[in-house]
Amino acid sequence: MNYLAHIYLSFGKEKIAIGNVIADFVKGKKLYDYEGEIQKGIIIHREIDRFTDHHPIVKQGKRRLSEYRHYSGVIMDMYYDHLLAKNWHKYSKENLKDYTQRYYELFEANRDIIPEKAYYLLYHMSKGNWLYNYQYVEGLKSALDGMSVRTPFESGMDRATKNLIEDYALLEKEFAVFFEQITDHIHNFTAELKIE
Repeated sequence: MNYLAHIYLSFGKEKIAIGNVIADFVKGKKLYDYEGEIQKGIIIHREIDRFTDHHPIVKQGKRRLSEYRHYSGVIMDMYYDHLLAKNWHKYSKENLKDYTQRYYELFEANRDIIPEKAYYLLYHMSKGNWLYNYQYVEGLKSALDGMSVRTPFESGMDRATKNLIEDYALLEKEFAVFFEQITDHIHNFTAELKIE
């Protein structure tokens, strides 16, 4: 799952959302540098990734993207953020524009606790309004083009919207099933999560 899904799966808890979004930039025991709710967000992010990586629907989707080799998982994450944004009205009563703006403002207000590399990413995310623009195929293509330029090897991500369009109906159906399951799983995981 990508950033919009990670924020959504924080279920409205702001400190958990901060942890969920910075998690890729917090390695190992650095987790304990943060207060309890942010720690929870980091742990929840890791569980979202674990659940996603082992899910048969996601594995099936990645197999269809085998031409992109180890970038297939990144592309699937982006597809799923696109499908979440496009179908936002099914998952939230708050409109996507207000929702994403609220989180951009939250991250800016907490920049002092956000790792520098994460803040750099979040700054550009806000400036380009990525989370909102993911709902459009053009917005997704723009994000994938940018990622393709930054990869050290030829990734082909700049052409991945072609696969999205070809498999659109199937991906939308798979996403609906997967997202219901991951939402239930993370609800339960969050309820049981204890921080010492």
